[in-house]
Amino acid sequence: MLLAVAPAASPSPAARSLLMSYPSGDAPHAHGPGHGAISTTLCVNGVEHELLLDPRATLLDTLRETLHLTGTKKGCDHGQCGACTVHLDGRRVNACLVLAAAAGGRAVTTIEGLGDARTPHPLQAAFVAHDGYQCGYCTAGQIMSAAALLNEPCGDSDDEVRELMSGNLCRCGAYANIIDAVQDVRGNR
Repeated sequence: MLLAVAPAASPSPAARSLLMSYPSGDAPHAHGPGHGAISTTLCVNGVEHELLLDPRATLLDTLRETLHLTGTKKGCDHGQCGACTVHLDGRRVNACLVLAAAAGGRAVTTIEGLGDARTPHPLQAAFVAHDGYQCGYCTAGQIMSAAALLNEPCGDSDDEVRELMSGNLCRCGAYANIIDAVQDVRGNR
């Protein structure tokens, strides 16, 4: 399924070859590696990656399978659950609906690039403080969507936040805690 990846900045010897993602699992053995592949540069979390991609590869599959950034989750793979939410040029998108090649030359931010254990994004800290997660599967998508919401026009009420977060599903039902976390960061709690 994979052939190689090379970050543009100081690639390790193991990462010097290029990875290729084949979403349908049908690597072109009969045609040889790279047949039909396209070259693109993805800037993910501030790091440029020179990639050779199957033109059918989604941004989600490329992030998870090629770049090994597994914080972004694959839920429905149809753009209906929001588990794969990432930022593309600062706007939230469902990575399962974006072709990786279409993200070339644009800034992609994943949950790994939002904050870390030492310096978490305020929403990451608020999700912990308000118990805005249960099983944790949707959490990355919820946080990424909420982080983008902070820069979008949104009223002060819980209902308005709920509406703007409606593209992100939580099967565990932690919605009240998620809204509390978002509103806390927005200064409405």
